[in-house]
Amino acid sequence: MAGPGDPDPHAVPQPRAGSGYERPARQEGEPGPATGRSAVPERSPQPPATGYPTGGQDDPHRRPAPSPRPHPSAPASPPPTGRPSTPARATASVTPVSGAPAASDGAPSTGSSSPSPGPRPDTPAPGAGGYGEEAGVDAYVSRETPSREEDDPPLAMEAMRAVQILNPSGEVTMPRPARPRIMCVANQKGGVGKTTTTVNLAVALALHGNRVLVVDLDPQGNASTGLNVPHHAGIPDVYDCLIDNVPLAEVAQAVEGIPNLWCVPATIDLAGAEIELVSVVARESRLARAIAAHPEKFDYVFIDCPPSLGLLTVNALVAAQEVLIPIQCEYYALEGLNQLINNINLVKQHLNPTLDVSTILLTMYDRRTRLADAVEQDVRNHFGDKVLQAVIPRNVRVSEAPSYGQSVMTYDPGSRGATSYFEAAQEIAERGVKLGGAA
Repeated sequence: MAGPGDPDPHAVPQPRAGSGYERPARQEGEPGPATGRSAVPERSPQPPATGYPTGGQDDPHRRPAPSPRPHPSAPASPPPTGRPSTPARATASVTPVSGAPAASDGAPSTGSSSPSPGPRPDTPAPGAGGYGEEAGVDAYVSRETPSREEDDPPLAMEAMRAVQILNPSGEVTMPRPARPRIMCVANQKGGVGKTTTTVNLAVALALHGNRVLVVDLDPQGNASTGLNVPHHAGIPDVYDCLIDNVPLAEVAQAVEGIPNLWCVPATIDLAGAEIELVSVVARESRLARAIAAHPEKFDYVFIDCPPSLGLLTVNALVAAQEVLIPIQCEYYALEGLNQLINNINLVKQHLNPTLDVSTILLTMYDRRTRLADAVEQDVRNHFGDKVLQAVIPRNVRVSEAPSYGQSVMTYDPGSRGATSYFEAAQEIAERGVKLGGAA
């Protein structure tokens, strides 16, 4: 145990004066206090968390300035006349192989570094103006890249389809049948595209040299709306032909903007024709006699039927020679198809022996669903060659066109809906030539 005069063994030894261990005095700008109590320098205030350099040149937290990049050397020879100059590429210096002279005056080195591979055998050497000379332009184009001749842009393809559908020259590009074809567009289910099919097929055939008449037999008058034909109250319509024996030529109206196309409109008065026809003699053949008495002969007569199996639909079946059935690619459309076929067979047995279901058109086809494929396969397996190869897809342009008083053929001739209806009309025209020859 140490006495009063003995030194404390736990005390920190202090340096003696002149021993060489004295603390140097703080220099100007050195952080921390110049005292012997603590060797920890005092903390300087932190810069604001802005992410940008602050302070002056003496600020220890100031971001250092980036070191300047070496200026690329000038090209050995000026670029050829008429071509933009290409700046030389900055490259890292390499040590030449022993025995090869080093590069000088900006000229490329004749030696090569050990890890750098040589040029590809099929790669052309760059010219004086860098890569992209006449000899090496095609070598850097992928073989999978189509040329302009092989693949036109989508807008050009759409414009080509529009010109083909509109047929501004007026030439007869769809063959005309040898005898008039009267087609009844019927399906007792509503919303399957009867009116849309009637309007667009009629416009497509009329634009390509055929004389077409559309008879709107639906009290809603949607076919008249799609062809922009007036059908308000007081306009002579098909009701006058059925009830008052008015000639069809006095009721038919020429469709504006579409040559060779006429329409017999339907007004709300046609809704009462179902009741008034009950007591009329030969009520089932009133429309057939009106069409037969028309002085002009048409290539095609399309009758747009209402979504029912009443007397109006029976009149259309008796007047027609062929039945066109649009079928929506859904289950409900198939469910009522059997009953429609039975009614057509009854009319064929008792009223119109020449009636035949000649055409089936699939509408509102949605290729994203398996149901549409299943319905298509069922219809094709049952009806065979009567089903058109053209299928009408779901297309918003088809639904927008009636709001402008147009068909999709004139509203957006380059759309998928217009193209599909054009193909369907062309297929119907070709089938007519096979049946009875061309005019």
